[in-house]
Amino acid sequence: MDTKIRVGIGGWNYAPWRNNLYPPKWPQKRELEFASRQLTSIEINSTYYSPQKPPTYARWRSETPDGFVFSLKAPRFCTDRRTLADAGNAIDGFVFGGLAEFGDRLGPINWQLPPYKAFDRADLAAFFDLLPRALDGLPLRHVLEVRHTSFLCAEYLELARRQRIATVFTDSPKYPSLADATGDFVYARLMRSEADIDTGYAAADLDLWAQRAQAWSEGAEPTDLPRVQAAPNGGGASTAPREVYIYFISAAKERNPAAAKSLIERLR
Repeated sequence: MDTKIRVGIGGWNYAPWRNNLYPPKWPQKRELEFASRQLTSIEINSTYYSPQKPPTYARWRSETPDGFVFSLKAPRFCTDRRTLADAGNAIDGFVFGGLAEFGDRLGPINWQLPPYKAFDRADLAAFFDLLPRALDGLPLRHVLEVRHTSFLCAEYLELARRQRIATVFTDSPKYPSLADATGDFVYARLMRSEADIDTGYAAADLDLWAQRAQAWSEGAEPTDLPRVQAAPNGGGASTAPREVYIYFISAAKERNPAAAKSLIERLR
């Protein structure tokens, strides 16, 4: 599989997965060890509610194979606030509070905004300036997840591109979606898995996501997804190759591991 495309799920400790991802009677304390060898990335959601201690990050790293990458949701107290520009101490406390323990397993950090947070150019620009761009000599990758329709504008795209901050493509019936690329990598959270489909998504839909992932990785932009602006170069390759992160999140959560594994097989 092309290592520029990583596919996974959110977390690894979900009881229903003990019936369809992990072998029977597999020890719960070894679930990350197993999941990280079936998938190519996992989005850590627990950090949204509370950062972990450095030894925990180090242990998670030790349980995963070479080439595996985590992404992390930043703590909500960094983003669930009226004024993002005031989040400097919270941001530094999270980033410099142990993330270096991940080493080369550290992937993008997802800064998820609350649904009430509307686009405010000055406040968001100040927030972007607060995001550290390196940790122990390694570049950090940041992605913003927006949940207010006011972000569906050219002014937001210009700001995010100037600051080289990626934007989450959220495939959801509930939240606004924009597939306009704003960073050096692509980050998609897919939220439409269905309980009555063994693989969560129909085969034809997984085929489409494989094609989109490949296009993104080659520097192109799919034209069949919602956008604010027309795709540059008619959707053809217009940038250098990119890394792509795709996570099956929420919806029929019990089906998400099967959806991720099915997409990985298609990409192989």
